[in-house]
Amino acid sequence: MIRITDIKYPLQLAEEDLAEYIARKYKLNIKSFDIHKKSIDARNKDDIHYVYTADMHIENETKALKLIKNAQRITRKRYRFPVGIPPKKPIVIAGFGPAGMMCAYSLARCGAKVIVIERGKDVDSRIDDVKVFHNTGKLDPESNIQFGEGGAGTFSDGKLTTGVNDIRIQYVLEQFARHGAPREIRYTSKPHIGTDNLAKMVKTFREDIISHGGKIMFGTRLNGIVTENSAIKAVTAVSSEGEIQIDTDTLVVATGHSARDTFKMLRDAGANMQRKTFAIGARIEHKQDTINRAQYGELYSALPPADYKLSVKTPNGRSAYTFCMCPGGVVVASASENGGVVTNGMSTFARDGENANSALLVNVLPQDLRGNDVLEGCRFQREIEKKAYDMCGGYFAPCQTVGEFLKKSGAVASVTPTYKPGVKFVDLDDLLPDFVTETMRQAIPMMGMKIKGFDDDGAVLTAPETRSSSPVRIIRDDITKQSNITGLYPCGEGAGYAGGIMTAAIDGIKTAEAIIERGAL
Repeated sequence: MIRITDIKYPLQLAEEDLAEYIARKYKLNIKSFDIHKKSIDARNKDDIHYVYTADMHIENETKALKLIKNAQRITRKRYRFPVGIPPKKPIVIAGFGPAGMMCAYSLARCGAKVIVIERGKDVDSRIDDVKVFHNTGKLDPESNIQFGEGGAGTFSDGKLTTGVNDIRIQYVLEQFARHGAPREIRYTSKPHIGTDNLAKMVKTFREDIISHGGKIMFGTRLNGIVTENSAIKAVTAVSSEGEIQIDTDTLVVATGHSARDTFKMLRDAGANMQRKTFAIGARIEHKQDTINRAQYGELYSALPPADYKLSVKTPNGRSAYTFCMCPGGVVVASASENGGVVTNGMSTFARDGENANSALLVNVLPQDLRGNDVLEGCRFQREIEKKAYDMCGGYFAPCQTVGEFLKKSGAVASVTPTYKPGVKFVDLDDLLPDFVTETMRQAIPMMGMKIKGFDDDGAVLTAPETRSSSPVRIIRDDITKQSNITGLYPCGEGAGYAGGIMTAAIDGIKTAEAIIERGAL
């Protein structure tokens, strides 16, 4: 098999004609063909085009390798889950987001007895509860954007990008596609699933896990652990039917970054934890056309909705960055506790909404927090969320035009905020800490120099964005993946070991591997 890289492909040609185009261009007789990577080269606004890398079996590979400078012979390396002996007792996995889902999937397929406890509801019921909250302001603290089947990522853009290099990445993409995600995620340079496809995909994973003997208990929250000689002996969980106890020597904690009560329970049970850097800020919202023109120029109408990823070091010595950019998306109410306002972003796969939004974030360092409590970051987040609720008299979100935020009087919103139930225009200096607003105020014009229109006076900031990452890390051994409590496996984003859907899924697989390797000892 050979791989040809840097194949320049015109925008007006359909992807299904790519193999024929390559065959003509390089005079090849192609026997089999597969796209390895696809990206957009928009560096020259007068010559925007697709760039492909393709793998193929052809006649006379040796001759082709001599004639095509951007071709090489390859042998594909594929990930294989290790062979081992599953533990005899059931493995309890708390949380059914990407980390818990991929951990459960990996273990169930190798014959382990898997019990997933998820405090939220199944994804269809959860979607109904989220709609009720967005339309009426009636929040279900156990079924919302943070809690439920698929985790917080179910209500997002479904980005699968990551800065890590791991053999499991392609495996995750293939499994996601096999379970209902768009096939193109296997090769696009910035793959995304969209909230609409995510909801379908997680159900397919659930059905697959159950078909392999796994059990999934919705509406069931991890309530406590029973230990003996610093080792897991059982877990307790609570549901609408009361408290239950499950005998196990293996507990995977994959509860996500918003399970503050779980963090407290584990701290009180003696699990070693530490503060970690997290971030807060606001969602910045523009017209999607503004971003498209800035990124693509006048050819934007022939291309998919544009995205961006920005980071700047500000004059005050801090940094600001954008996160979870949602082309054609909406800003969504994402609270999981009564009396607090939280924002996040979400897009469908088509990304066909009028606005673009992303989190504009500033890091909160451990030294920015007061006191010595390891959970001080949770208190810090909660305080801001409650202040936002009190400012707006409910689940409306504090909002301000970029112009007003930059102290330009008379700025009028040119973007209609998408947040539901609605927004209240305020001064964000009354909500966010000074070091956050000062850094954001310095960063926005700097980012406007990178993307024209980013600092438009009429763009809007909707706050607060407080749940981009976990404020704590549950300490674990690098090799065994266990905490100081034997059999307790902190996993995924909430435990402090991931930063998005892909890295959480990978960490879930790594945790499953560690459990199987332990069982073989």
